[in-house]
Amino acid sequence: MGKGGRREDRLAWLFLARADRLPSPSKPAQAGRVPPPRAQTNRVELDGVTKTFPPAVRALRGVSAAFAPARVSVVLGANGSGKSTLLGIVGTLARATSGRVSHGTLGRSREAVRRHLGWVGHDALCYADLTGRENIELAARLHGLSADVAYERARERFPTLGHFAERPFRTYSRGQRQRVALARALVHEPRLLLLDEPTTGLDKDGVETLRVVVRGEAERGATVVVVTHDAAFADLVGDERLVLEGGRVKESTAGLRL
Repeated sequence: MGKGGRREDRLAWLFLARADRLPSPSKPAQAGRVPPPRAQTNRVELDGVTKTFPPAVRALRGVSAAFAPARVSVVLGANGSGKSTLLGIVGTLARATSGRVSHGTLGRSREAVRRHLGWVGHDALCYADLTGRENIELAARLHGLSADVAYERARERFPTLGHFAERPFRTYSRGQRQRVALARALVHEPRLLLLDEPTTGLDKDGVETLRVVVRGEAERGATVVVVTHDAAFADLVGDERLVLEGGRVKESTAGLRL
């Protein structure tokens, strides 16, 4: 396995790529009542979402927001405000305790949503003893894509990738790890791209590369959600802003409101 983090974290993206095969449980409608059909939307919507962790930690308290395609939505807040929990629910890694979560045209099941999901978190979710190229090619194969084509596209997007991609991932700097993590997450052109504190440990050039990639994904039409402490980066890339405090929405721009 190498030295790159806990086993369960390092396999998380495999879990996302393949998705679980179990159908989501559904509640039967009340006798004599037929719920009205809900119009499909391209937005990812959360309505009154709560999340409680045992025994009684309330991470989210009635959060409502709508994340739209072709927009970069930044989520800000102090440590413990619920940012990463919110991202986990949007990314189907966690279930809300209560409230409504809709991924619109991305799909109604977790399996369907994960086909369209790109994820970059605190851990790069790459195998330490594989090269950067091998990590990118593995991600492509998991999505049923050509490994060679995926790697060439990654080199076009990240021109410096070829300088280090044949070395084991464990030898990389933070900026190099981030480039490979982004390339891995983007191999299938995801419609929903989620990034958790992506600027951590990056130098000025690394932040600029990240900005270009994030804006490019929004221009392609992806729904992009970025959790960050970096207010300057939020100003650079964000179209919409959601501020959490104590698990509640403290502030949101008009484009994020239901």
